[in-house]
Amino acid sequence: MQFLIQASLLFTLNFLDAVLTIYWVRNGFATEGNQLMAGLLDIGDFPFLAVKMAVGAVAAIVLWRWRNLRLAKYGLGLTLSIYVILMGVHLFTGLSAFGFLSETFLSDLSAFSNSAFAVLG
Repeated sequence: MQFLIQASLLFTLNFLDAVLTIYWVRNGFATEGNQLMAGLLDIGDFPFLAVKMAVGAVAAIVLWRWRNLRLAKYGLGLTLSIYVILMGVHLFTGLSAFGFLSETFLSDLSAFSNSAFAVLG
């Protein structure tokens, strides 16, 4: 049952990511980083949302189908971790968009993340 809850959470976070992305992009606060999805978003909200939900549904179904495999369990955990980090990005985008974060903080955060990724890369 725990796997079903995690797969449902994955699908929910995928939906929330899609809705927040549409909101941030349409209001000029952010851009879509995935060029394929950006192209769909240029076509319209519905094609973007439909493809995003289809990808999330396929991922959840595949993970559910092979839930007994260790790889599926690790994959679900990794994917959920990535989506939690992505929700943090959405949170920072929202705080910035509504004026709760200063430009200095954002530039310091950007410099820190660039140096952290430089070390990892």
